[in-house]
Amino acid sequence: MHSKAAEACGAVAVGHVGASRENSRKDSVMDGLPEDERVIVETVRDFVDREVKPVAHALERADTYPEQLIDSMKQMGVFGLAVPQPWGESQVSTPCYALVTEELSRGWMSLAGAMGSHSVVAKLIVEYGTDEQREKYLPRMATGEIRGAMALTEPGGGSDLLAMRTVAARHGDEYVVNGTKTWITNARHAGIVALLCKTDPSSNPAQRGVSILLVEKGEGLTVSRDLPKLGYKGVESCEISLSDFRVPTSTLLGGVEGQGFGQMMRGLEIGRIQVAARALGVGRAAFEDAVRYAQERESFGVPIWKHQSIGNYLADMVTKLTAARQLVLYAARYYDSGERADMETGMAKLFASETAMEIAMDALRIHGGYGYSTEFDIERYFRDAPLMIVGEGTNEILRNVIARQLIARNAIAE
Repeated sequence: MHSKAAEACGAVAVGHVGASRENSRKDSVMDGLPEDERVIVETVRDFVDREVKPVAHALERADTYPEQLIDSMKQMGVFGLAVPQPWGESQVSTPCYALVTEELSRGWMSLAGAMGSHSVVAKLIVEYGTDEQREKYLPRMATGEIRGAMALTEPGGGSDLLAMRTVAARHGDEYVVNGTKTWITNARHAGIVALLCKTDPSSNPAQRGVSILLVEKGEGLTVSRDLPKLGYKGVESCEISLSDFRVPTSTLLGGVEGQGFGQMMRGLEIGRIQVAARALGVGRAAFEDAVRYAQERESFGVPIWKHQSIGNYLADMVTKLTAARQLVLYAARYYDSGERADMETGMAKLFASETAMEIAMDALRIHGGYGYSTEFDIERYFRDAPLMIVGEGTNEILRNVIARQLIARNAIAE
């Protein structure tokens, strides 16, 4: 993170750093981060405690878009964490990005989701965009003036991206796009959509016919419906329909057709780190609530944590959560090395998401009947956690990805 952003964040975080031994223990997860990146994590942590936690329950129950919280995130530079100079002022390392995501998700996972796909789109433009595309979008994406969304999944395709039916046919200096995309976070609030489509449906192999278009809303692109969800409230997930939607050929990411599948696979690496970090936040929130409740609640004359069964739950929860965080940070560092990281990010997302689901369930058990009540946040964590198991590639698919890469890296010479 650069000095201007660090100074702004530092002004918010005054008095927060080193406030207690508890904070010192929490800050140990930031070992290895430079001071300016520590400041932004601490600032977001403070923002979550002061502004998010007091209102998240009510906003979530009402399924209300968190406009004021999103505006605060813009002011803090959260939407620019993936945008380097000269277009942005707040780029951070991927470990720092993961820890910021964890903090946001600890307060309300929907906030982390709102910045997740945006960051992936920004990364795609930084790494693969033309000079014109970078200059057009990145400065405004860094401030949050415009936000990005990804349009990958189709109603009949799921994780099988190559089965997509969305086609962009070239006519002169335009593409004419037809198809349907679904599960698009920020669809109604996004200013730019990274649209995965087939520019050559007859290509063999199929991935050579896949491209990404950076499109803005216009005639022919319709947000057709909002998808009802178990959790992940407040931030919309939508289906969009594309009917003879015309865009200039200059919207082609990188300017070369057939590169989209590889580009998106790299994009999904940072996306999976982000989803894994979201899982950490949900798991941590559930764990912290369980630790507090286990000390406050008494049964048979003692705090319930003293009962061996409850104490065992807490021991398992903290062990799994700590292990998951270290795996996520390992994947983040590996991603920053520039090496192909689909195995590492897949492992992080797989383990962190399964851990979050287990911790949410155990936290509900510890709370007993209150865990099932909508008066407590535990049931929200229990509804939010499953999204990370199926989002950004289902865990079943990720196991296949991990296994293929494992064998590819350890192939026996014939």
